[in-house]
Amino acid sequence: MSATPDLLYSEEEEALRAAVRDLLTDHCDAAGVIARTESDSPHDLSVWKSLTEGMGLAGLLVPEDRGGQGATHREAAVVLEELGRAAAPVPYLTSAVVATEALLACETVGDLLAELASGRRIGALAVGLHTAPGAAFATVRAQGGALHGELTGIADAAVADVLLVPANDGGLYAVEAATVTVTPQASLDLTRPLATVVLDGAPGQRLGGAEPAVRRALRAGAGLLASEQLGLAEWSLTETVRYLKERTQFNRPVGSFQALKHRLAQLWLEVVHLRAAARNAADALATGQDADVAVAVAQAYAAPVAVRAAEEALQLHGGIGMTWEHPVHLYLKRAKADSIAHGTAGAHRAALAGLVDLRSP
Repeated sequence: MSATPDLLYSEEEEALRAAVRDLLTDHCDAAGVIARTESDSPHDLSVWKSLTEGMGLAGLLVPEDRGGQGATHREAAVVLEELGRAAAPVPYLTSAVVATEALLACETVGDLLAELASGRRIGALAVGLHTAPGAAFATVRAQGGALHGELTGIADAAVADVLLVPANDGGLYAVEAATVTVTPQASLDLTRPLATVVLDGAPGQRLGGAEPAVRRALRAGAGLLASEQLGLAEWSLTETVRYLKERTQFNRPVGSFQALKHRLAQLWLEVVHLRAAARNAADALATGQDADVAVAVAQAYAAPVAVRAAEEALQLHGGIGMTWEHPVHLYLKRAKADSIAHGTAGAHRAALAGLVDLRSP
């Protein structure tokens, strides 16, 4: 029988959280993020450089002997909590988690893994962001060492230096982004834009089998996405409580009204439960124990809680919450987009039913 996991944050994890939060507070303010969403360059590569080259966070999941930090999914989850809290427009989930996990499952990666771990290059798995672990995924045609086809819904493709592309011959190929055509798609979440990738004879280096690499990458992505959703839910709750303490009506703080207290208390309870589910998923990915079940549980619960937290924040901020200048819309859009990223809550519930043998009659 396996030991009960310790889901509390360690001193090292709390220190990591403090360092990341300080960096984002100083260099990733809401006004700056909103301004970037209005530009042609929504990604903040200066913050990315600080996180990767300055703090080494892109290599948390990579062993030290392969150029990384040799940490675990627990530490990566703490980073994602803070990135979710700031709605930071950086490709951490796509490059430092999903693409990195795909490379860790491959036999031949050369210097690419170390380059992603250092943050010198950004990687993206060319699988639609909506794809759940275990679901079918689109491939391109491999012919004579060249790749042909079109893939849609690829997150952060616009900022990637290298794409990891699954092909119909069962292989996963590394393709230089400069050799493909990347066309932006309409994206609800402006801080994590999607794109269509067209390959017209693009040369690719075969890294290994696509199936195990994509499965491993999507499982880690789904599991750690719950930590990002936790971060944005906590921001929504904290900022709403703060605002309701300051806003007055009939010479009383709005937060003193009993109906609002009940709504916030219920939301707080759901966020606490989300924290437990997200931490359990991160710990299971780190230890390899019941990871499929833990990830399915986390994603089945995380999406609706994160969306509800952002919706409550929008409503309870009143008129100011409906303005473009207030950042709450960033969190609602991120929560909505995350709710279908790496599989919907319904897809994860269905997967969980099969994993624990509780399928419906």
